[in-house]
Amino acid sequence: MSSITRDDVAAALSVVIDDETGKDVVTAGILQGLVVREGHVGFSLEVDPARGAAKEPLRQACEAAVKCLPGVLSVTAVLTAHRGGAAAQRPAHGHAHDDRPKQPRAAQQGPLRIPGVTAIVAVASGKGGVGKSTVAINLALALSKLGRRVGLLDADIYGPSIPRMMGIKGKPETRDGKKLLPMENYGIKTMSIGYLVDEDTPMIWRGPMVQSALTQMMMDVEWGELDVLVVDMPPGTGDAQLTMAQRVPLTGAVVVSTPQEIALIDARKGYAMFEKTHVPVFGIVENMAYFISPGSGEKSYIFGEGGARRMAEKLGCDFLGEVPLHMTIRETSDSGRPVVATAPDSPEAKPFLDIAARVAAHIDRALADTARKAPVISIED
Repeated sequence: MSSITRDDVAAALSVVIDDETGKDVVTAGILQGLVVREGHVGFSLEVDPARGAAKEPLRQACEAAVKCLPGVLSVTAVLTAHRGGAAAQRPAHGHAHDDRPKQPRAAQQGPLRIPGVTAIVAVASGKGGVGKSTVAINLALALSKLGRRVGLLDADIYGPSIPRMMGIKGKPETRDGKKLLPMENYGIKTMSIGYLVDEDTPMIWRGPMVQSALTQMMMDVEWGELDVLVVDMPPGTGDAQLTMAQRVPLTGAVVVSTPQEIALIDARKGYAMFEKTHVPVFGIVENMAYFISPGSGEKSYIFGEGGARRMAEKLGCDFLGEVPLHMTIRETSDSGRPVVATAPDSPEAKPFLDIAARVAAHIDRALADTARKAPVISIED
């Protein structure tokens, strides 16, 4: 396979003409953020936000021009707001007036339904550093141990963890040049931006590029038939998280927190985001609940005791379980050998298996409720 370069991509794009200006996208200076990595290409076109919909054919033409190049495996082309576009729309004094009817973002873009996926469960946290990815990965593995066909999506574009923690290296392949094949280990199908870029490469992308990448990792991947797709959400409650909550038909969410109050404050914000977007919260997981001394076996509540349990009771949702701060869990995660996959009968794996059983029950109830609410059409003679 020939090696594609930035110059090759720029040359291909230099023949794509913007009908509005009569210039090619390179000469016009709207090509931004060009990234080329082992056959995977990403870039943005900076346009006036008011012309976003009208510029969609231009984006498609650019994507098609690059896809034709030998050695290109995938192309992520997105439209982003021009740096001066919004300011140019405003009058010198006062506020701009827009008579167009306002619509929710989700209504404008439409829902994302992933073919073959029965249920989607988001694992989220209000802040980073609470072990959300560790919980998400071991939850996915535990659901698989319960007999479910499971996929795992790493939606944390800026800090992908799944490649390292699942012990997966290499790049995704494609059969038809359109959809990527998920990377697999321990019987779990996975996808992450971490497979497409080096581990040390920072993702300096604007929000629209992140959203476009998330969309492609969901829709442009051959997930096959899955009972559950576990989504390791980005930490926080920003635009990427809101987009996922609004546009993806989430069956439910699991919120992860540590017992300390500063983490619980942010966890409550995450819970509130799902409530406002009408996503059922299956419950709260308390990670790093206590430390077990290797010598004596004594429990030490380093970050406080029972904070997440009390929060779940106050919010009226289930407390799904507590996971101890244990060296084995940390070591197996760092080495790409998650404890549920490599030592499923160990005491360290048991909390995740118990949590998975509770989450599985929530999934079944949610799907049953959806089936009951679906309209039934009968034809009478």
